[in-house]
Amino acid sequence: MRVNRKIACEDFPCTDVKHECFIVPNVEVKPDDVSIILIAEAAPPDPADYYYAKGNPLFQQTTVQAFKDAGADVSTVRDILNLGVYLTTAVKCGKTVYGIATSTVKECSLLLEKELALFPNVKAFLLMGDVAIQAVNDIARRAGDKRVIPAGSTYKIRGDKYFWKGRRCFPSYLQAGPSFFVEKSKRKMIAMDIGEALRIV
Repeated sequence: MRVNRKIACEDFPCTDVKHECFIVPNVEVKPDDVSIILIAEAAPPDPADYYYAKGNPLFQQTTVQAFKDAGADVSTVRDILNLGVYLTTAVKCGKTVYGIATSTVKECSLLLEKELALFPNVKAFLLMGDVAIQAVNDIARRAGDKRVIPAGSTYKIRGDKYFWKGRRCFPSYLQAGPSFFVEKSKRKMIAMDIGEALRIV
């Protein structure tokens, strides 16, 4: 299955993102084999930096390093997929400024909801940053459920256990992008969260 053939944005209503950078993963994946979904913030402003782009894109570099930090023997995004980990973003268009409007995250969570529904055997979600956390909370609330992850700073809440539809959810920090290499304390926590997710599946 190629997810980009299943998920599309019809009218691009959001005004604070780059629509020309709209990306849904264009990668061949077996839905039944996916046990972990890692959700990062947004598509990169340059599509050449996306996880599944050709060569050695930035998102691949930082994410592979995050999994190596967690003890995984990986060198490429394909190696991560072979572990049963699917990589995506909460917002499918590129950012234009540092922050993303709450309304944009909520709107794009409609696409994320359809995307997550394609994978029936997921046991854990890695929510990499506030945008991913908000998007999953938006999906849960639309279904009449309470927030999956409570409000609060990630460093205060990440030690607790959270579940959504019986699946473990890990609130963590963003692993995709250049900041990953400079924020060493967050990098350690990202590795811990990825490692725990890998252990439970």
